[in-house]
Amino acid sequence: MEFMKIPFYGFKVSLSHTYPEKRSQNAKPKWHQLWSILPVIFRYLYYYWKLYRKGRKPIMDFLYTENGKQIYGVPIGGLGSGSIGRGYRGEFCRFQLKPGIYEYNTVYADQFIVTIKDADKKTIFQSLLSTYEAPKNVLQSWKSLIDGSKCNYVGLYPRAWTEYNLTEYGIKLLCHQISPVIPKNYKDSSLPCAVFVWTVENTCDEDRIVTISFTFKNGVENIHDSGECTTSSFDTSEIDGLTLKHEIHNMECTYALAAKKSENINITKCKNFNPSGTGENVWLDLSKNGQFTKTDCMQKDYTSDFEDVGIGIACQTHVSPKTKQDIEMSLVWHLPEVYFGSMLSQLYDKYYTNFWDCPKEISNYALLNYKNWAQEIFKWQSSVLDDLELPEWYKSAIFNELYYVSDGGTVWLKLTPNEIENKLPGDPRLKYGRFAYLEGHEYRMYNTYDVHFYASIALAMLWPELQSVIQHDFHDYVYVELPQKYRALYDGHLVERKAKNSVPHDSGDPDECPFTLINGYPVHDVSEWRDLNSKFVLTVFRDYNIKVGDKDYLKYMYDACRTVMERSIVWDTDGDGLIENNGTPDQTYDLWIMKGASSYCGGLWLGALFAMTQMSKILENTTDFDRYSNLFKRALISFDKKLWNGTYYLFDTDSKMNDSIMADQLCGHWMTRCSGYNYNVFPEEKVKLALKTIYKNNVLKFGDGNMGAVNGYLPEGGVNCTSLQSEECWTGVTYSLASTMIFEGMLKEAWQTAGGLFKSMTEDFGMAYETPEAVYLTKFYRSIGYMRPLSIWSMQLAWERRKQLGTNC
Repeated sequence: MEFMKIPFYGFKVSLSHTYPEKRSQNAKPKWHQLWSILPVIFRYLYYYWKLYRKGRKPIMDFLYTENGKQIYGVPIGGLGSGSIGRGYRGEFCRFQLKPGIYEYNTVYADQFIVTIKDADKKTIFQSLLSTYEAPKNVLQSWKSLIDGSKCNYVGLYPRAWTEYNLTEYGIKLLCHQISPVIPKNYKDSSLPCAVFVWTVENTCDEDRIVTISFTFKNGVENIHDSGECTTSSFDTSEIDGLTLKHEIHNMECTYALAAKKSENINITKCKNFNPSGTGENVWLDLSKNGQFTKTDCMQKDYTSDFEDVGIGIACQTHVSPKTKQDIEMSLVWHLPEVYFGSMLSQLYDKYYTNFWDCPKEISNYALLNYKNWAQEIFKWQSSVLDDLELPEWYKSAIFNELYYVSDGGTVWLKLTPNEIENKLPGDPRLKYGRFAYLEGHEYRMYNTYDVHFYASIALAMLWPELQSVIQHDFHDYVYVELPQKYRALYDGHLVERKAKNSVPHDSGDPDECPFTLINGYPVHDVSEWRDLNSKFVLTVFRDYNIKVGDKDYLKYMYDACRTVMERSIVWDTDGDGLIENNGTPDQTYDLWIMKGASSYCGGLWLGALFAMTQMSKILENTTDFDRYSNLFKRALISFDKKLWNGTYYLFDTDSKMNDSIMADQLCGHWMTRCSGYNYNVFPEEKVKLALKTIYKNNVLKFGDGNMGAVNGYLPEGGVNCTSLQSEECWTGVTYSLASTMIFEGMLKEAWQTAGGLFKSMTEDFGMAYETPEAVYLTKFYRSIGYMRPLSIWSMQLAWERRKQLGTNC
C-alpha cells in the first residue's frame, strides 16, 4: 500500500540526533530600547504581582519563559480535542489537555516496549522503544537498549514513521503514527486519538516471537493529578482494549489503549501497575512470558484513590523468516467536557461528542478507519510531494508547520443551548460549533486577530468552515461593548476593555471566560489599533473569494465591515483618505512605533478600501461603491506621494528612522493577491522594485541570506535596532513575504527567503514542531509555538494560482 510507506520528504533525524546550536529566550533589550519601555516594565511587574496574589498567571509570562527542548516530533490528536506531543526519540511529552495550559512533561511510564524471543521461546532482547533519558526515581527496571544511531525518524504532519534497526536480533520495526487531520473532513478530524501501526519484519532465517507492549499512566506528569482512578477492560468483535478513568485539572478524562484483533496476534492486558515504583513486575513478566500473564493479580479491574495507576496492552506475534506482520494499536483520550479558568460551573462539550460519547467507540472507529485516513492524507499531500518544481525543504515545511492547527492550544466546542437560541438559521456555528486556537503556547489568547490574519489562510484553504465560524464570532464581537476599565500596560491609560464598533484583539483568555470576556490583551487600547479593522475587512474579502463567491456570507459580513471602516476613517487626520498612525505601537508590531502615514497600516487600509469597493459592487450598493471608490482614489494618491521613495515604500512619514526598509511593507498587497487580484491597488513595477529592495537588504544581508527577512533594515546599512521587534525576523512574516514573491514570479528569491529560515530552525536551532514567533541574528528566539507561521500556506496558495494560470514557473 503506497499510502502507508515512508515518504521521501519530511523532517528526518536519527534517534541519537543532537542539534548544533542551542538558543534561548533570554534576549536582553539594548540600553536605548530598555529606556523607552522602562515604564511598561514597571507596570507589567505590578500587573504580574496582582495576578500572582489571585493565584493566576499573566497571559504573557515574560519572567518565566519556556526554552525549546529540541526534542519534538509530530504531535498526536485531531483538531480541538487536546493534543499530546511526541518526541522524535519516542517519548510522550507536552500535554495540552486543559484549554490554554501547556504542561511540558515527559511521562516515563508512557512507553512502547519490544520483547523478542527466538524459536525456542527464549528472550533475546527487550527494550523501551524510546531513547529518552530515564528519570532516577521511577521505573528503574525499565531499560532503553536500542542504538539510536541505527534508528530513524521521519515526520510529515499529521503522520510520522520511526524505523528501528534490530537486525542483530533478526528484527526490523517500523512504527507508523497516524492522527486524523484531514482537510474538509470535519467529523474525523475532531477525534482525540492516534493510531500506531507496528510493522514487524523478520530479517533472519529463524522464527521470531515478537511482542509490542503499550503502557500509559493517569494524568499528564510523573505524579498523580487528582481524584479516583478506575481501570476496566473492553472487548468487541474487532478490537480488544482497556480504559483508565481519572481526572485532569478536575475534568473527567479516560485514556484508552486498544489493539486490533487478528488470528496472528495474541492480545493481553495489564489493568494496574505502579508507575511510580520500580516497574520490575511489568518488565519481568514481559521478559519471561512476552505478554501480561492471565494468572497475575493485575488482570483484575482496579480502583484507587490518590495513587498513580498505569495500564498496559501487549500484542504478541509469531513472525516466520523473511516475513512481516502488522500490529495495530491506538490511544484515545476521552475528555468530553472542559471548563475555562476556575469556572467549573460552566462546562463546554467538545465538538467530537456530536458523534461519539465513549472511548471504546472511538478506539473501534480509529482502528477500523485509519487506513482511510492515511489514504486521504496521502492523496492530499501527493499534489505537493510529487511536484518536481518545488524544493525538498518546502515539502517538509508546508505540512510540518501545520502542526499548530491541532497543537496550538486548539479548542473545538459545541455551542451551549443559550448560544444556539441566539443564532440565525444558516449560521455555520450551528453545525460546526466554535473553533479557537491560541496566539502561541506562551501567549495565551484565543484567535488573536492581528496574527490570525496571517495564519488564517491555512484554515481558509483546508477547513474553510472553521475559518467561517471564527469570522462569524468576530462579526458579532464588532458590536459588543465591554465598558469595564483596565489600565493599559503600555501607557498606563485607563481604557475600556472592548469599545463598540471595533474589531477586538482576541476572543479572550482561557483563564477567564473566553468568547464572552473578549480582549484579554492588556498592553494597549486595541480599539485604537490601525490594523485590526482593515484586517477584518480584507479577511472577509479573501474568504469570499476562496469560497468561490458565497454571496450569503458576504451579505452577512458586509455591515460589520462598513461599521469598522467608518470607525477607522477618523484616523485620517489630514483628510487625504489615508489613515495615520498615532506615534504609539498601534498595530501587530506592538513594540515598534509608527507615526503618520505608514506603509504597513496604510497599505492594509488601501487594501480594505479596495475590498469595500468590490464588495459593495457585488452587493449592488451604489452609494457605498461611490463613497469607497472616492476614498480609495484619494488615499492611493496620498500613499504613493508620501511613502514611495523610488525603490521601496518608507516605513512611515514621521518617526525616527522613517526610511527603514520594512519586510512587511507589502502586507496589503499580499492579501489582495491572496484574494485573487493582481495590481488593482499597488502598481506592478513598484511592487517588484520594493521586493527586490527587501530581498537585497532584509534577506541577503541578514544571516548571510539564511535566516529569513529581518523586520527592519536601514538603507545606509545595518539592522534597524530602534526596537526589539525591528531587529527580529518574524517567521510568519517571512513566509507571507515569500508568498508575495511567488505571486510576483520571484521564485528563486522566495525559496531562499523562506527556505533559509526554515532550514535554520529545523536543522540548526532544533525548533521543529515548536516554531517561534521570532528569531534573532544570534543566540535567541522569542515565543515558542506560535500561530503566525501558518501563513506558509499562502505560499502554497500563490504556487497553485500560478499553476492554474499556466504561468511559467
